[in-house]
Amino acid sequence: MAEQLTLVPSTGIEICYETFGSSEAAPLLLVMGLGTQMIAWPDDFCRDLASRGYFVIRFDNRDVGRSSHLDVRTPDPVRLMLRRERPPYRLGDMAADAIGLLDALGIGSAHVVGASMGGFIAQVIAIRRPERVRSLALIMTSTGSFRVGRPKVRLIPLLARDRRTAGREEAIEVVLSVSRLIGSSGYPFDEARLRELAGRSFDRSYDPQGLYRQMGAVLRQSDRTVRLKSVRVPTVVIHGLADPLVNPSGGRALARAIPGARFVGLPGMGHDLPRPLWSRIADEVAATAAAGDERRIEDRTVSA
Repeated sequence: MAEQLTLVPSTGIEICYETFGSSEAAPLLLVMGLGTQMIAWPDDFCRDLASRGYFVIRFDNRDVGRSSHLDVRTPDPVRLMLRRERPPYRLGDMAADAIGLLDALGIGSAHVVGASMGGFIAQVIAIRRPERVRSLALIMTSTGSFRVGRPKVRLIPLLARDRRTAGREEAIEVVLSVSRLIGSSGYPFDEARLRELAGRSFDRSYDPQGLYRQMGAVLRQSDRTVRLKSVRVPTVVIHGLADPLVNPSGGRALARAIPGARFVGLPGMGHDLPRPLWSRIADEVAATAAAGDERRIEDRTVSA
């Protein structure tokens, strides 16, 4: 299905989304990370999940892509990190956007897959609206605690870097340079695919200030460790063991906090989705989703 727009009345945000597979299949919602558009979920990865019997939904978070971009003052990233400035919104607002999208599509509950910041959002959905989540797959993400998942010191200046560029080609080069720093050291650098993705992203929407508004939500998030113990759906935590941006300690802490969660550590994987691992990650997502659907059937049988 081609990209479509829907308004989320509860937050006033217009969400751009795209689907793969039959709408009659079990819904699976993909939530992407900081400053990153929905097309970063690879088309072939989405088709793979759809071929396994899922109605795959990917969408642009607020302030990226073709979803609403806020007309508000952009916070200063350094002041945000020093907690001297309030963000324009929180992760809870972004979670409400995702729930509103499910409402607009008439979906009561879905399997939720979140990458990086998308994993933060997925956790908030599961904590606040557990009835909307069938299973969780949390990729290269953490609990919100600053004790775990810390980036390598050399990457901290990257978070405060001014991303404004002179044009399309410079913007693409910035994406490539960042990808080289945080990507998977154990796999070949896929420059052609990343260059094409960066170009598509620029053409869809270029708003580096939106990244900093999202960053405000990330930097002011709370530690969810205790509340994660209330999550009762099948959960897999997938983390690259070579991730320099979110240390694997974040993923391990998540798996300890969520009852029954499985931790899958992938050697050589950094803070990205390398092509050779798409099928493996899809396997883990699908297995966890199948467990979630099986549990729903058992619950219905018991209640009947």
